Amino acid sequence: MIDYSVLQGKKAAYFTLGCKLNFAETSTIGEQLKGFGVSTATDGESADLCLINTCSVTETADHKCRQAIHKLVKENPEAYVVVFGCYAQLQPQLLADIPGVDLVVGAEHKGQLIELIQEGMSGSGELEAHRLTVATADIRTFVPSCSRGDRTRYFLKVQDGCNYYCTYCTIPKARGRSRNGSIESLVEQARGVAAEGGREIVITGVNIGDFGHSTGETFFDLVRALDEVEGIERYRISSIEPNLLTDDIIEYVARSRAFMPHFHIPLQSGSDEVLQLMRRRYDTSLFRRKIERIKELLPEAFIGVDVMTGCRGERPEFFEAAYRFIESLPVTQLHVFPYSERPGTKALDIDYVVPNEEKKERSKRLLELSAQKTHDFYASFIGQERPVLFEHAPKGRRMHGFTDNYIRVEVDNHPLLDGRILPVMLGDFNRKGDALVGQLPPDAMDV
Repeated sequence: MIDYSVLQGKKAAYFTLGCKLNFAETSTIGEQLKGFGVSTATDGESADLCLINTCSVTETADHKCRQAIHKLVKENPEAYVVVFGCYAQLQPQLLADIPGVDLVVGAEHKGQLIELIQEGMSGSGELEAHRLTVATADIRTFVPSCSRGDRTRYFLKVQDGCNYYCTYCTIPKARGRSRNGSIESLVEQARGVAAEGGREIVITGVNIGDFGHSTGETFFDLVRALDEVEGIERYRISSIEPNLLTDDIIEYVARSRAFMPHFHIPLQSGSDEVLQLMRRRYDTSLFRRKIERIKELLPEAFIGVDVMTGCRGERPEFFEAAYRFIESLPVTQLHVFPYSERPGTKALDIDYVVPNEEKKERSKRLLELSAQKTHDFYASFIGQERPVLFEHAPKGRRMHGFTDNYIRVEVDNHPLLDGRILPVMLGDFNRKGDALVGQLPPDAMDV
């Protein structure tokens, strides 16, 4: 029997970098520690335990992770410091060698994190060189996660790992092969969210469309099963590969009870030549067909798109072709990020290298295009009424929420709005231009 009393009354500080999945996992760990009597350290308060959930998608992410570790160690010199996540899996010794780091945990042992912390803080563990990682090929465990942290929306992890080996990406090495929870277990977690009063769930994972390797099920099966969970009024599908976003899924979302008209689809490049260099599993023709099918069935849908620029092999003519392709698509927003060299990736074998200044210029052009597309999308709904789920806001700040199709809406702050879904008349842009000002119905405060 493990004695967790060593955790009772301790204070923890958390730092998370990277994707929504990382934030969901950190939040779940925080909730578990809370159950053992660990509270979150407030600003300026010393922590007994520091947890850093790392990302390694770019060199910038690596640098930020190291900075965060040094900062937390300096601010909390007596704390037990734990580093986990993708960077921990890829570079465990480098992180273990940072002064002040007590424990580095890779992907396979994340599910044992609380037990490992208990062992380390009580001195009962026997961790060699305070590292606990296994080779990527030996990562087998699916660690469930469903949490909201400080947000109104819950994040339900349905899948982990990736069987795609794109030339620029280290995620398969950091997360392991594709694996997932069962539909039965995930539906049960969604029912738990409903029992807690949750209204919206974001479905997360590394490659969620590849769901089913562990259980012989499909992502479409999961979508249909979740849609039947009573009490959950909204689902959002986070990033899903275009070749795995089937017409059946699109058509089901268009007629479903609770799946919102909101998609996020990684494109990475609008050049077929570059997509081949990246070893992506689709071309621009397939991508366009998916976007057009969504807009045909769900003309009001918000469509976010990932775009990488400046990758090896992206010659000027390829970028110009990609820009024109993206410009022609009826998408809403671009998540733009410059290519970053990653050790051990096949992209390093590609000869043509884009200068850093050119990467910056290309990113700037794409971000400007994104801003225009988002503005035009928002503007097209001014004067319409849409349902908005409101999120908690600090006292003195405007309250915001999102429509079913992910338009950010601001209204005057009122505690009775927190967590409620209400019809809102959409007005003009706010001063920053990043949200529409909403007008509430007269009976909004009636409970």
